[in-house]
Amino acid sequence: MRGTWYEAITRRSTTEPGASPTPLDAAAAHDRVEERWEYLLRWGPFVLLGVSVVLTFGSAAQLLPTAAERRAAAALCLVALLLELWWSRAGRGHKTPTATSTVYYAIRWAVAFALSWLNPFAAFYAALGYFGAERLLPSRWVTLGLFASAITIAGSQSGGFPPPNGARWLLFGAILAVHVALFWVFAKLNTYEQQRTDVQRATIAELEDTNAKLQQALDENAALHAQLLVQAREAGVADERRRLAAEIHDTIAQGLTGIIAQLQVVANTDDRALAHEHLGRAADLARSSLGEARRSVHNLGPAALRDQGLAEALKQTVAEWSARTGVRAEFTVTGTAEPLHDEIEGTLVRIAQEALSNTARHAAATRIGVTLSYMGDEVALDVRDDGAGFDPLTIPQRSGSGGFGVDGMRARAERVAGAVEIESEPGLGTAVSARVPLVRKDLAGTDRAARPVPWGHHDQH
Repeated sequence: MRGTWYEAITRRSTTEPGASPTPLDAAAAHDRVEERWEYLLRWGPFVLLGVSVVLTFGSAAQLLPTAAERRAAAALCLVALLLELWWSRAGRGHKTPTATSTVYYAIRWAVAFALSWLNPFAAFYAALGYFGAERLLPSRWVTLGLFASAITIAGSQSGGFPPPNGARWLLFGAILAVHVALFWVFAKLNTYEQQRTDVQRATIAELEDTNAKLQQALDENAALHAQLLVQAREAGVADERRRLAAEIHDTIAQGLTGIIAQLQVVANTDDRALAHEHLGRAADLARSSLGEARRSVHNLGPAALRDQGLAEALKQTVAEWSARTGVRAEFTVTGTAEPLHDEIEGTLVRIAQEALSNTARHAAATRIGVTLSYMGDEVALDVRDDGAGFDPLTIPQRSGSGGFGVDGMRARAERVAGAVEIESEPGLGTAVSARVPLVRKDLAGTDRAARPVPWGHHDQH
């Protein structure tokens, strides 16, 4: 009998329409049902005994005609009440069979059988034999206990003990067969439910073990994360040193190189006009280098980007370089120029400055072309000269020697997920190609907009 009630209550407690219960939900519902079952086993005997007493003595005039039978029934009811009071204390929280629980079950059955013999209405108390038999009796005696209870109830339902004739005996046998079939079905359902509960508890135990392992892994990851933070700080310090070194190389060092070149012209010429012109250029370079140095300290981008876009900044850089070196230079923009992220624009300007500086120092070129190309999701900067050229294989990548020329350009491009490629042959000039992702600038709160540039627009110097 418990099996169907138990299963129905569990199903209602754990399953919502359109959802499947999880093992944890099912286990929680199982615990709630266990609490209700404990409540029923504790107070149910008193309720059923009360019903039996009321019906027994309510029908005493017909079914207990003699005073002796009424006294016997009263005595049995008193014994049953004392028995249940004792067991409500001794058996509280009881879940596994013991010798005491077996004796309790046997005495309760005997009292219920005797009451049912006197008055069939006392079978309500006898029905307790169907509840909790697996907790009170050893497993090998559970079937026997259920069968004994079935005999008591079948006897009362067939008209009481003993059956007066053959027909009543046949009725008793039929009712008993029905009860046996029912408790056999309920026993199977209870076994199934118990197996399912065992599986759920095993699943919960496995989940708890998995959670414990996960927590351990999280603790280990936290320790590893702390270690990585320390390493990241150290790497950040090293990266910042390299960045500052590159900034100094690209600004102050290049500016000083240009100043020296202008002063060498002044030192080697007797033409006062020419000397005055180169002295002016040297002074302009000094002022520009000073501004770049100040902005590097404040971690700002190239000065050329301060009040203009990338295309205009590169155009200005190429024009100033051409005026300073006397080498003819062309600047070209292809595609539609649009504002880019500050880091992307700063990277391309610095690469252009470095490539032009290298050309001035090493290439002995007579002509140079700089092309900025907007190509969908990529921006390309190409610097080509007709100078002496060199063998790129003789320049190791990331040599670690401390130079900031080719290595510096590559490092800058890689910092923004880009790349720099160099093509050159001795006597055939050099081509530096930098490609970086096109990351647009967030224009919210700024007055800077895309500046369309006609395809193939050229500037010559």
